Amino acid sequence: MAEAHQAVAFQFTVTPEGIDLQLSHQALTEIYLSGVRSWKKRIIRLKNSVITGVYPASPSSWLFVVIAILATMYTRSDPSMGLIAKIQEHLPVSQSMSTQCQAVVSAVLFSTMLWLLLIFTMRLCLKQLLSYHRWMFEQHAKMSTTTKVWVALVRIFSGRKPLLYSYQGSLPNLPVPAVKDTVKRYLESVRPLMDDTEYERMTKLASEFESSLGNRLQWYLKLKALWAANYVSDWWEEYVYLRGRSPIMVNSNYYGMDFLYVTPTPIQAARAGNSIHAFFLYRRKLNREEIKPWLLRSAVPCCSYQFERMFDTCRIPGTLTDTVQHWQDSDYIVVYHRGRYFRLKVYQAGRLLSPREIEFQIQRILDDSSSPSKGEAKLGALTAGDRIPWAKARAKYFSSGVNKRSLDCIEKAAFFVTLDDDEQGMMGDDPAASLDRYAKSLLHGKCYDRWFDKSFSVVYYKNGKNGINAEHSFADAPVIAHLWEYALATDSFQLGYNTEGHCKGEVDSSLPQPQKLNWEIPPECEEQISQSLAVAQALADDVDFHVFSFRDFGKGKVKKCRASPDAFIQMVLQLAYYRVSGRTFCLTYEASMTRLFREGRTETVRSCSNESSAFVRALEGGETADVCRRLFRAASEKHQQLYRLAMTGAGIDRHLFCLYVVSKYLGVESSFLKEVLSEPWRLSTSQTPVQQVELFDLVNHPEYMSCGGGFGPVADDGYGVSYYIVGENIINFHISCKHSCPDTDAHKFGDQIRKALNDLIQLLSPNPKEPSKPEESRPEAKKDK
Repeated sequence: MAEAHQAVAFQFTVTPEGIDLQLSHQALTEIYLSGVRSWKKRIIRLKNSVITGVYPASPSSWLFVVIAILATMYTRSDPSMGLIAKIQEHLPVSQSMSTQCQAVVSAVLFSTMLWLLLIFTMRLCLKQLLSYHRWMFEQHAKMSTTTKVWVALVRIFSGRKPLLYSYQGSLPNLPVPAVKDTVKRYLESVRPLMDDTEYERMTKLASEFESSLGNRLQWYLKLKALWAANYVSDWWEEYVYLRGRSPIMVNSNYYGMDFLYVTPTPIQAARAGNSIHAFFLYRRKLNREEIKPWLLRSAVPCCSYQFERMFDTCRIPGTLTDTVQHWQDSDYIVVYHRGRYFRLKVYQAGRLLSPREIEFQIQRILDDSSSPSKGEAKLGALTAGDRIPWAKARAKYFSSGVNKRSLDCIEKAAFFVTLDDDEQGMMGDDPAASLDRYAKSLLHGKCYDRWFDKSFSVVYYKNGKNGINAEHSFADAPVIAHLWEYALATDSFQLGYNTEGHCKGEVDSSLPQPQKLNWEIPPECEEQISQSLAVAQALADDVDFHVFSFRDFGKGKVKKCRASPDAFIQMVLQLAYYRVSGRTFCLTYEASMTRLFREGRTETVRSCSNESSAFVRALEGGETADVCRRLFRAASEKHQQLYRLAMTGAGIDRHLFCLYVVSKYLGVESSFLKEVLSEPWRLSTSQTPVQQVELFDLVNHPEYMSCGGGFGPVADDGYGVSYYIVGENIINFHISCKHSCPDTDAHKFGDQIRKALNDLIQLLSPNPKEPSKPEESRPEAKKDK
């Protein structure tokens, strides 16, 4: 095989005169430089481990402590109160050293112990400080004196120039709420969804659970919270994601879009060259921990552990449960094009290929006219179908030989790339419909041209557009969004393109050809591929998507009305659902983060509340504007309170979920927990915030904005809604549901969202309603065609 021959550093021939060695100097140079690169990374990791390990102190502070102790000793005072003398008495090598040398060594040992004690004390103090969350419930402009003092202390104990993982050891553990508090909040959250009889029955079930089984389950949960870094996250990853046996395509994976109005270059290979290079620049920053930790209000750190498995990671199917495998620093990516898989090395002689060189290699793949091997073209459908058939096929057909080598190559790649022959983006005579097609393409594609098990796959379209599809078990959307923002900004604003649209720089034409992966797919495996594809195709065809950019107003006008933008949009969604569903409410899921705690992931904000339903009924019932405004304020305040509780560890759903897991381990049944966990989320919502505002100039270049991303519907008879607030004047919405449900329609729901947005701003705004601006009227120099 070609790839085997390229991996050999020398050849030898046995002749009558002896053995003739033919060394390949190029291969040996490559091996040497790769080894140098590997050792450099190890040294950087070791250095970062030391810096992170002693944080919030610094390694240089050790020298300061040692010098200070030695200086006080030479003034004939004993800062150790006799401890240095005790250490000197018990030195194991005291016989071979002079008295003065023994004193110095003892002082250094004492200084080191004192330094470590100071680090432990500072970290403990910082952990206690970060356990204070009252600041979350105060207005930013009206901070209490206690909170101001707290902020100052946090900044003092936080040290200087933290690395990405510096705060990990100082973050508090997620607290376990009291059962009675969780039950009380749960009953309050379902009150608007139940009639009096149903609510009375549920109250009785909850009371029985709280007074009997709940306390027993809570004891086990508190024990876990004492032992584990986070009492939720490992079970959440295991039971919500990895043990799901249905397809992860549509049901779990999510996507992110390119710039909405701009395509930096129409050349597919050039766009891939720049952004692939940008991804590896980000990975380099990640490995060096040069990415700044996310700080709320510029002071409060959030957990960064989800960044660890972003690259070189793959979900491995199993019959009972999947696993997440992470490798170290793959120097290649795997590229899919027209049914073929290619291994593309992005490092040559220890250096990262330039964007122009990556473009050159990508163009080689695009120009390759070879045909897929038998069974190869739709192989990726195995990752799109049900998990058990894929696990069995993997064990049977991909556990040895050429298939194992090629599968290992895909799974260990830094990430996966698809070169798509379609054109996508907002284009043509019907830009709205083209955005819907774009979303569906990123979510599921053709069901076989993505590798859905990879941590993320990047798609490059024929017209230069791109997008990303991400696997959900290893990390949540804000982590991938951080990477995506960096890649988009670096591609367009730092790397750029020449006048012809190609990547800048020169090409080394001696680069080795990308290696085509080989497969030997038996007919039985082809049959399984076809079955998985049929399952995936039926699921993909059932997804109804609607994506639109709302430009009549944005968060700037909402804030002028003294309202929280997120609470405003959540009230809009409640109103829109009430109208589109025939005057009913539903259980609503809004994702909130718990990254203020170590290894925190998400919590649920139950956005449908007594206050929100009262506001919607009043508005639809024709109450006066003053009454509706008052009820809106109450609903908005309630929503913000629920959001703060979720972020500070006092949410409902993760606690109930963990109690349910404990009950299953103990083999006991709870009617209350069973009913709670089976309730469908007919409205599942999520906001992806812009995290790196400094990378984009939306004031002078508003066309350089991403459309955000989205996900599939959670319930068969419900909606999935993702919204992306861009700048002060734009809100992008991604709405999904299923064609098979007669009661849902993504476009009708989108129309109701537009109407509700304008109705609410008109209610809250003292000024007359401003005329809307049509989406197509914005002048752009590089608008998609």
